[in-house]
Amino acid sequence: MSFFGVSGMYYSGESLQQHRIVLAEDSNLFAAMVSKRLKELLDIDVIVCKDYDEVTFAIENASFPATLAISNINLPGAENGEALSYLVDMSIPTIVFTGTFQESTRESILAKDIVDYIIKDSVFAVDMLVESVCRFLTNHRHHVMIVDDSPTARALLTTQLKRFNFRVSTADCGAMALELLKRHSDIGLVITDYNMPDIDGFELTRRIRGAYGPHQLRIIGVSSSTNRLLSARFLKAGGNDFIMRPFVNEEFYCRVNQNLDTLTKIRTLGSQMALSA
Repeated sequence: MSFFGVSGMYYSGESLQQHRIVLAEDSNLFAAMVSKRLKELLDIDVIVCKDYDEVTFAIENASFPATLAISNINLPGAENGEALSYLVDMSIPTIVFTGTFQESTRESILAKDIVDYIIKDSVFAVDMLVESVCRFLTNHRHHVMIVDDSPTARALLTTQLKRFNFRVSTADCGAMALELLKRHSDIGLVITDYNMPDIDGFELTRRIRGAYGPHQLRIIGVSSSTNRLLSARFLKAGGNDFIMRPFVNEEFYCRVNQNLDTLTKIRTLGSQMALSA
């Protein structure tokens, strides 16, 4: 199976039909559209819940737990977001699919540690939702390494990446990062801080690039410095991207996705060329 989303995401691999997805949506139109697209593109059957009682019944009386939930913010019987809070409290990864969105709405839903949010504001909204579902269900294929000497920074990034279902390793210095890369050949993305005591982010990037080409892994540099030249230095050292702290959550996730999508396409192209040679 292959899936190309609206932003060019590529998926091929294991069947996803074993996953159980609960869709909390009171609009018959959107419920039908989302169910149809998930079945067509990912071969996943969806449990549709039209109100709060149906959501709680589907979760509490299931033979096995839901892998993921897709939820509108407001439902009959849960006009103030109670369904979303319930799903999060039940530790079910949740994507918000909503037509009501303001800055205050964004802050409140992100505070609930949701996986993603999609706004019903274009003809592409359903395909964007299906793409987000596909990413979450397949992100476990990607192994990401965080390199930062700050325990707090490592913990924050680890929590965020694991929320998106990535496999994560951490290193507290450049030397440890190089050792982990030797031990884990499946690491496809390195996110490294600039300011570290033993090997700074530039030197670490240069050393990684000396051993691993861009077809093998991607590198994102990060820093809280206000020096705008850092991004150019990272890219010239062999990095693929650079993000300033503090992150905007949506930008961080998009940058990670874009780099991993590029890596997947490069690897796929290389495999196809090898087979045709």
